[in-house]
Amino acid sequence: MAGEKHVDHSVLVRFAQERVNVDKDEAKDRRRQVNHLRDRLEQHVAANPDFDLVKLRASGSTAKHTAIRRAKGKGSDADVAAYLRTTDLNIDESTLLEWLRDRCAEVYGKTKIAGDFEISQHAVGITLHGSGLKIDVAPVLYEGEDDDKGYLVTRDGDRVLTSVTMHLRFIQDRRNEAGPGYLELIRLLKAWIREAKRADTHLRCKSFLLELIVADLWDNGWNGTPLQVNDYPAAFEQVLSYITRTQLTEPIAFSDFYTRSEIATSSDAVQVWDPVNPDNNITSRYTETNRQRLVDLAGDALDSVTWAAAAPAKGTAIDAWRQLFGPTFPGV
Repeated sequence: MAGEKHVDHSVLVRFAQERVNVDKDEAKDRRRQVNHLRDRLEQHVAANPDFDLVKLRASGSTAKHTAIRRAKGKGSDADVAAYLRTTDLNIDESTLLEWLRDRCAEVYGKTKIAGDFEISQHAVGITLHGSGLKIDVAPVLYEGEDDDKGYLVTRDGDRVLTSVTMHLRFIQDRRNEAGPGYLELIRLLKAWIREAKRADTHLRCKSFLLELIVADLWDNGWNGTPLQVNDYPAAFEQVLSYITRTQLTEPIAFSDFYTRSEIATSSDAVQVWDPVNPDNNITSRYTETNRQRLVDLAGDALDSVTWAAAAPAKGTAIDAWRQLFGPTFPGV
């Protein structure tokens, strides 16, 4: 289409490099902060005998290379999985998050206040005001299984099977097949959602959901066409069309580490299954309203991308993409 030459793959590549991808200095700072926590946490866990610290593993977006650059004036996230072994069989596992929060607070001592440590569903979030970094430390109960399999413990004390190693293998296998564009496409989609959340604080769309939508489209294509990881405007159109057409009512699941027959029965509004745990719908807490809000957002974004492809002038095409990425697009 005539407008494609105005905002083509190269334009989005430059935008990703200049505004989305984590630069070397930021990556170095993240590693420094995480390494400090890891080194000190080992000491404080060892001094508290309820749990043994088996190992600490980088996890989440930073480990997967799908993290995005922090927005101006905003923090960013790093994730650490703390593999712990229970030393007392009578201990109440529902207290694990509070126990880990206290250990993290000991690491930083008087340099931080209680409000800088926040317990979420299955992690302890630590806000570092100087750097703007937020580190999420997820305790994983480890019982000696292969591939770093262990159990996240929720605030209610429920166990959720997970594996940092298997999650990394899942995304790395697809990146190896698709090339580096696979991960950069995910980062661009995350930048789109971050911008959308600025305008709509009620929007719900976790990074892991975007990763699994991209994985599903890489595995299966869309409308008979492979996911265009080397043509970002086309890939965006595919992802947005998928969300809009399916309305996110079709289950997403994978067979890398289990058979589809093992997937739990569910009536959840959105069903996207953790690729290492057939009992874990990662969107189980999404309501019908959450689903429809995300579908509506994708529909509006799809209209903008389609209009940009046919736009007669460069400025018009850029304005259409700014509906997705904000006023800094294209970043040059």
